[in-house]
Amino acid sequence: MTRVRTVLGDVRPAELGVCDAHDHLFLRSPRLPGQELDDVPAARAELAAFRAAGGAAVVQWTPYGMGRRAAELPALSRATGVRIVCATGLHQAVHYEPGLPARLRGGKLAGLFVSELTEGIGTTGVRAGLIKVAGGFHGLDAHARWTMAAAEAHHATGAPIAVHLELGTGALDVVDLLCGELGVPGERVILGHLNRSPDPVVHRQAAASGCWLAFDGPSRAHHATDWRMPEAVRALAEAGFGDRLLLGGDTVTAGARSVDGGPGMPHLLRRVRQRLAQEVGAELVERVLTEHPGRAFGTRWT
Repeated sequence: MTRVRTVLGDVRPAELGVCDAHDHLFLRSPRLPGQELDDVPAARAELAAFRAAGGAAVVQWTPYGMGRRAAELPALSRATGVRIVCATGLHQAVHYEPGLPARLRGGKLAGLFVSELTEGIGTTGVRAGLIKVAGGFHGLDAHARWTMAAAEAHHATGAPIAVHLELGTGALDVVDLLCGELGVPGERVILGHLNRSPDPVVHRQAAASGCWLAFDGPSRAHHATDWRMPEAVRALAEAGFGDRLLLGGDTVTAGARSVDGGPGMPHLLRRVRQRLAQEVGAELVERVLTEHPGRAFGTRWT
């Protein structure tokens, strides 16, 4: 039976409720010095604000080595009543200190992913519920291809694979590799950041592969294409791909949190939901926020 693997255990997809399908409670990167998400009370307050806005679940895409603080997540989930899904995986090399990715060479990467999905992250007992990897800008560099060891971990466990698309590009390269060459079913792949490259032809082709299309990042003020997200969502719905959509906030800096003056997680429900309802109707938007995450992240775990 399909289950979503949360930090408090596996649940039925229908139990997720209203879900932010891509966000971050904790995150650290050399590319964001001084902007780390590393404050437990702030994370608790942000989750509480999301809960007060009607939210019930958050999928944290922070992968291995980027300060995901897995040990803190169960207590945060219990305290706020928000279900949390944690990620394993590996981001682009620029998000790590020199030497860290190199220590995982030699066939160790897929084994790390499998271990964190099935046994737990370190000594925390928290099991990851998805694998997060990343493409390159308009393609796949050698590091990105290496991280697609995610496919091997998927075949061993059934776990979904979420892919950061750099500035929303390279979606079809990811589809060709993961779903073509490496044999991962499209419905097990989530393509992130499509709103950052609003090409309707690419969007339709990616959706036709069976992959999930995540429109995320409305809290990221420097993404100049975010205003086109409603138009892109409507175009996909009108093309018959309304059943392939996910929504997320992708809060990656402390200043973007609602409790620190930014839009944060509640913005997805206070404003984005209303705006999208004007384009495609409230019924579809509610399915995107509730039914779709359960289908995208639900797994017959092996």
